[in-house]
Parts: sequence; structure tokens; C-alpha cells
Amino acid sequence: MAAVKIADGIYSVGAVDWNMRDFHGYSTLKGSTYNAFLIVDEKTALIDTVKKGLEDQLLDNISQVVDPKKIDLVISNHTEMDHSGGLPKIMHLIGEDKPLYVSKMGFKNHSMHFTRKWNYQVVENGQELSLGKRSVTFLETRMLHWPDSMFTYLKTDRILFSSDAFGQHYAGPEMFDDQIGNAIMPHAKKYFANILMLYSEKVKKLLESVKEMGLEIEMICPDHGIIWRKNPSAIIEAYALWSSHECRKKAVVAYDTMWHSTQTMAEKIADGLAGEGVEAVPMHLRSFDRSEVMSEVLDAKAVIVGSPTLNNNIFPTVADFLVYMKGLRPKNRIGAAFGSYGWSGESVKHVEQELEAMKFQLPETGLKIQYVPDSAAKKTCVEFGRRIGKAVCEAMNQ
Repeated sequence: MAAVKIADGIYSVGAVDWNMRDFHGYSTLKGSTYNAFLIVDEKTALIDTVKKGLEDQLLDNISQVVDPKKIDLVISNHTEMDHSGGLPKIMHLIGEDKPLYVSKMGFKNHSMHFTRKWNYQVVENGQELSLGKRSVTFLETRMLHWPDSMFTYLKTDRILFSSDAFGQHYAGPEMFDDQIGNAIMPHAKKYFANILMLYSEKVKKLLESVKEMGLEIEMICPDHGIIWRKNPSAIIEAYALWSSHECRKKAVVAYDTMWHSTQTMAEKIADGLAGEGVEAVPMHLRSFDRSEVMSEVLDAKAVIVGSPTLNNNIFPTVADFLVYMKGLRPKNRIGAAFGSYGWSGESVKHVEQELEAMKFQLPETGLKIQYVPDSAAKKTCVEFGRRIGKAVCEAMNQ
């Protein structure tokens, strides 16, 4: 990746991580980028850095524009180490006394992450900083997705440097939305489902406040993935939809299986759902990563979870998925449990308890079938799917 001019005097200078395949348990099958931005004015400002180990990419890109030692100040929108891990090397090179702008919580987090006594400049929400002909405004965005998170807005150019919001874990030849088109949206959806779903209410409030402020946005520069320069409203509108927990007539059937009996149940339940006009998405939890399942859960009205019983409990991959989904807090969902068993069949009861703890509506008692489903059992599974499908349709029509 080379430095790329995105506007007059403004450059993207971050690093590409082509080979990253996992980010905190979230599958990143297309790698990711750690975007950083350089504003060259009377003062030269660097917005964010990169993950430790990728500093040479960052410095090489900066060097294509200016001597890194001529950077006058650094803005850290977010303390997480994929954006601040490169700070020690950068600050050492440009001068430890150069101003480092952070939010109040950013100062607290930085103080715990780093032992260096840098020249921290703690900013208030709405505070402006002049760079010469341009000035930037700092906007606190607490818990999107860390307590220290903030945006930096360049009013003259109508550019929003949005930290971890509006991003995607994607590394490719394209740098801008007009270069990749709608193919980027599944990556953006997956990012929201696995990073920001938990903070949906805060996303909604943020979008409302941006609207109230009359903030004009012609370009969004997130810290991961592509830059939105042609149609930034597309990702803003998508965030408005996703944060509303609005669902489609769709059900995810997430399951694992030992000897294919629970798989047979899952497929027949999916047939029943489809028979009621509900889009059914069966997902075997050892064939799909948990983060891919959550991408489908984002707009699904129902989540039906199947598990065989192992040692009187839930199968490990199913337990893993339930814990992961519980942390992301999908709301207003219908749930159901099913599974095959050999001896006692406790897994279905345990799955139901987990779904109830997530405040899912359970219109059906969990379905258990001993050993291999026969013709009658398969028919029972289809009818189980149909009844849940009807519940989904009724809920969608309310």
C-alpha cells in the first residue's frame, strides 16, 4: 500500500494486513487495513497509527508525502492496540514532546496502556483545533465501541475521520466505495453485527445528534477498510437500519451435530420454515464461523438453535455460539431449541435457558428426538418449523 491523496493536502497513509484471519474471534477472511491519515497544513497532523509490527509501512507511506519528523501533532481517536500499537515508535521518531490529542477517556486508557509521559492534550466534545487554513473538531463517541472513542471532523473539507465506526475488515485492491461498489456491504454488515450490534442504541443517538448538528459529510474515513467518498450516505443509512434491530422474514437455524441426526432435524425444520414463506438459513457451526452466523442473525427475526447432548450438556460449539451471541445482545427475536440425544437429552433444556436469558420469545417448547429421526420424527420437525414460521410471520405483521 502506498500513500494515496484523498483530498487536497490529505492523504491515507495506513497499513494493510493481508494475512490476518481472526480478530478477537471474528473471522477476517479478507484481512484488514489499519487506516491512518495525514493532513498537511501550516501544521501537519497524523490521525491514528497502526498495529505494532506494521509501523514501517506507515512510516514509508508518510515519507512519500513529508519527512515524518515534520509531523507537528498526532490525534488518537481510539486507544485499542490495532490503532495505537504503533504510537511508541512514531512518537519516538517525531519527538516525544509533540502534542498527542486524546479524549478524556483516551487519556485514562493511554495512561494504562503506555508508560511514556507524552505531551497529552485532552480535548472536550466539540472542541476545535486549528491546523492553519483548516481546523478539526473533536466529537466524543463513547462506547462506539470503547469508552475513549471519538471522531475527528474536518469542516472545510466535510471529511469525517470516524475511527472504528463505518468500517469493515477488508483488505483488497480497492480503497474507495466507488471502486468496489455494493460488494463492500456484506463486509460492512458483518462488521456491524460483530462489533457494534451491542451498541445499537448509542449508534442511533449518534446518528440523531449528527443530524441535529447539521454535520455535512462528503467523505467518511474509517480506521478499517475502504473510504466512503462517492456515497457516504449509503453506510449512514445502513447503520440507521441495522441499529434499529429491524428484521426480515428470516430465520437462522444454527446447529452442530455428532452423527447427523441433529443435522437432519435442522434441515427438516428449515423445510417447515420455508413452507411458511420464511427465508431459512441453516448454518452448521463447524462449517460457518460464529461471526458469519451473527451476520445472518443481524436481520433475522428468529434464531433456532440445535444441539446434540454431550455429557448431559450443550455441545461445545453450540455453547460457544450462544455465549458469543449473548454478548452482542440481539433484540426482539424469536427463539427455539432442538436436538437429538441418545440417553437423557438435557441440551435442549439448556439451550432454551440461554435463549430465555437473552429475552428471546420462545413460542414453542424445545424439540427433542432420540437417536436417528425416522419418517414420523422428520414430519414432526417440519411441523415444528412451520409453527415457528407462522410465529415469525405474525410477529412481522404486528
